[in-house]
Amino acid sequence: MYRDSYLETEILSASPMRLVELLYRGAIEAVRQARDAVDGSNIAERNRQIARAHAILSELLSSLDHGRGGALSLELAELYDYMQRRLNDANFEQTAGPIEEVRRLLETLLDAWTTVSATLDLDALASHHSSSQFGAIDREVIRVDHRG
Repeated sequence: MYRDSYLETEILSASPMRLVELLYRGAIEAVRQARDAVDGSNIAERNRQIARAHAILSELLSSLDHGRGGALSLELAELYDYMQRRLNDANFEQTAGPIEEVRRLLETLLDAWTTVSATLDLDALASHHSSSQFGAIDREVIRVDHRG
């Protein structure tokens, strides 16, 4: 209960930069759990976690501001779409390979996002994901492990 309240407060008070970070972390957690479900032959959990990661990628995709984000936002859109297709492949094929590929891509994006956000103008970086374009972010979709 406390964790849900904490996450809800964090989401509601987060900057656009932090929201993107939370979404990346939530997607990484979902694909890790999907991988565990594949390894454990838990079809229902695999489906649930892949759907969760897919929903997060949809949120990231819909938040892109192509008018202000330029070529980078178009490249991110293509990458998010690619990752969604790979997750669909993983679910259809019931294999971990595509899930691992998506996890590595998401971790690379998260690393880049946190590194660049620490060194560049935050307003310029935030323009690639417009805060006004984030819909009602569901804390269950993000649900991140706050240990790290």
